[in-house]
Amino acid sequence: MDFNPVLCMAIANHIKSSPQQRITFAEYMELALYHPEHGYYSNEAVKKIGFRGGDFFTSSSLGADFGELLAVQFLQMWENLGKPNSFSLIEMGAGQGLLASHILHYSKLHHPDFFAALNYIIVEKSPGLREEQQKHLQNLPVHWCNLEDILPNSITGCFFSNELVDALPVHQFTLEAGELREIYVTIQEETENNNSDLPTFIEVIAEPSTPKLAEYFQLVGIDLSQNAYLDGYRSEINLAALDWLSIVADCLQSGYVLTIDYGYPATRYYNPRRSQGTIQCYYQHHHHNNPYINIGQQDITAHVDFTALENWGKRCHLNRVGWIQQGLFLMALGLGERLAAISYQQQPISELLKRREALHQLIDPTGLGGFGVLVQSKGLTETQALQPLKGLAVPD
Repeated sequence: MDFNPVLCMAIANHIKSSPQQRITFAEYMELALYHPEHGYYSNEAVKKIGFRGGDFFTSSSLGADFGELLAVQFLQMWENLGKPNSFSLIEMGAGQGLLASHILHYSKLHHPDFFAALNYIIVEKSPGLREEQQKHLQNLPVHWCNLEDILPNSITGCFFSNELVDALPVHQFTLEAGELREIYVTIQEETENNNSDLPTFIEVIAEPSTPKLAEYFQLVGIDLSQNAYLDGYRSEINLAALDWLSIVADCLQSGYVLTIDYGYPATRYYNPRRSQGTIQCYYQHHHHNNPYINIGQQDITAHVDFTALENWGKRCHLNRVGWIQQGLFLMALGLGERLAAISYQQQPISELLKRREALHQLIDPTGLGGFGVLVQSKGLTETQALQPLKGLAVPD
């Protein structure tokens, strides 16, 4: 078992100083992932994401195709908006900067007019990842800022993210006697069998920390009082995603929000048969569901509730443009043509097979291809809103 002892003590001290000596799971997850010095996204492990020895890989880790196909979609968005002189692409949570590199290089080579209009901004919370991005992108026109620093109604362009929302801290809840209860984290009292100098974190159940948890189910149209939901049912609520989307919508004057992640509509997410939620932890390319081990050394995620993003978006004046699976999205943007062209390329057979495998992984419905792609818009004219996006057109 691997863990960061300094982070464990920091979490323990936060619990001891909190009312009733407990914190929400969202607070625990926030510290485990985003503690500024010792959280998972602040340590050396995140620099290996997508590479051998890393904890997981993303679509951009499989080569340039994913970013290049996204660039095709961003180009069309720019064209739909009337080719403005400044088109902002705000990437939120940019990993090592691979996706930004692929998008910018492709745009510069194939669409110089679009490239000249691009104002590429990265919003990155992790100091370690921002450092990696600045290394990889030092010769490209990229700027960094915090989401809160972007002025309201100042952006014409597109906010986009790839596997960001799944890593936002979530509240956990359970049902007791048909009532909504929240799962908190506290410290196990010392016993004769626990001689470790480090704290052991355990869960306790109590009343919800905020009425927003119950209100969330009104937002997504789920009735937990149905007989199908048994006592002991547990899952997650991502209030942080709603706060994030509110800020994004407030900053956007005219354009799009594109969110790529793994998740479900609310009816599937909160299916009574999915009774233990969706929490997953990733450690050295293995996954499990125990967030209380490998503290500070593993990623912690929860699936995305796309219904919540759509419905909350409406309240923030974001219109639903469409939702599609990643595999179909990329095929509509030209991935099929890229697969067909491999046979005609003059490269060693090993390289061709490697690229073919990478492209297939991008569209595999049981893996990355099954991710959801949600597109929302704001401030479009009636004519602009009627322009269909290429990525949302289901291929024949």
